[in-house]
Amino acid sequence: MLKNGFIVDAGGIYKADILLEKGVISRIGQGLDAQDSKVIDASDSLVLPGGVDVHTHMDLDLGKYRAVDDFYTGTVAAAFGGTTTIVDHIAFGPPGCSLFYPIEQYHRLAKDKSVIDYSFHGVFQHVDQGILEEMEKLVQEGITSIKLYMTYNNRLNDKEILQVLFKAKELGIVIAVHAENNGAIEYLREYYGKIGSLEPIFHALSRPDVTEAEAINRMIYLGEIAHYPYIYFVHVSTKKGLEEIIRARDRGVKNIYCETCPQYLTLTVEKYHLEISEGLKYIMAPPLRTMEDVEALWAGIRNNDIDVIATDHCPFFLKQKLAGRDDFREAPGGIPGVEERLEIVLTEGAKRGIDLSNLIAKLTVNPAKIFGLYPRKGVIQVGSDADLVLIKKNKKIITGKNRHGAGDYTAYEGFEVDFSVSMVIQRGKVIIENNNFVGKKGNGIFIKRGKITV
Repeated sequence: MLKNGFIVDAGGIYKADILLEKGVISRIGQGLDAQDSKVIDASDSLVLPGGVDVHTHMDLDLGKYRAVDDFYTGTVAAAFGGTTTIVDHIAFGPPGCSLFYPIEQYHRLAKDKSVIDYSFHGVFQHVDQGILEEMEKLVQEGITSIKLYMTYNNRLNDKEILQVLFKAKELGIVIAVHAENNGAIEYLREYYGKIGSLEPIFHALSRPDVTEAEAINRMIYLGEIAHYPYIYFVHVSTKKGLEEIIRARDRGVKNIYCETCPQYLTLTVEKYHLEISEGLKYIMAPPLRTMEDVEALWAGIRNNDIDVIATDHCPFFLKQKLAGRDDFREAPGGIPGVEERLEIVLTEGAKRGIDLSNLIAKLTVNPAKIFGLYPRKGVIQVGSDADLVLIKKNKKIITGKNRHGAGDYTAYEGFEVDFSVSMVIQRGKVIIENNNFVGKKGNGIFIKRGKITV
């Protein structure tokens, strides 16, 4: 039993005890009788629902490079950061493969390794009648979201996107979208290559804010043609991109959802002007943006225009990043972030006067509702899994030396946070205590997800 804690959820802050039995929350109230229960005194802590990160890339194989966190090291890092459930964006399979092929590979990658609970998003590489039929079969297996890319080699064209959206509308599932204008980006990358402009800053210049905004706009209109299926935009990084979503909602477009990430809420394009070996650390897609974009995204959080804060966690070793020393296009894209998310978002949000309950909604309950995990995950209520995080208000400096993933640097080196994770409970069992991992490798379970409940 947790006693005397201040519970923070999407509804507000209140003081109560929580009784945990057989891995779920059985009672919530003041002055509960502990009886024979082990008692955890949470009187000096905020008690939050376990974090739900619906955008990670564990063990991502890019061919030339592979993300350095597998499902053990990456989920240990997640646990230290107060995240108890992830939904992973999986790698592509071989050309022409089925939707099930990469899912089956990821079941093997995660089984007996993950220390927290997990699920997967499906991923499109091409579209034909067999793929459309498989979408329905994926739903039966508890995979109720599938990602498509509007850029990269396995991107879908507009005709393929429409086929997917009509089928998604029929099935009531969520289509996650990486929205960038591929043609513009390819042209700019080739152009900067030809003129020898290959420093890290040209990574950002080759993916300007309009490439995101245009793709979001196009995707929204394609969704209208398909009668408003559920569309979820991952890692929105720009003011212009967010404005496209706001304008669409204002004119009556339904069923569109928006995610951003801590890097786009804290870091800016100036990082690419650092010495090359430093600037390469921040190669990611979309790239870092301006302070105007940062503050526009925070306004979107305050106003509930942004629904979810996830991470796009995808770490590489610095030596891998340094492959781009002479050409930014050679550096693998991605940074770590699954451990930093909760502490950074609470800190930066509080500085801007944003209610903790607003932030918790974006970190736990909204992602759980959108991706079919609610009410099992993302909330503190009777019958939900006993996934809880105890947070203390005390300052801490983030450094590579106090991170727990496999990577050898953090993008948030020297960042001071005002909130610190002190204990993490997964389905009623303590897995983080006194800054130690006390869980067990492989104790995380695959969660079959239902439909969206927003």
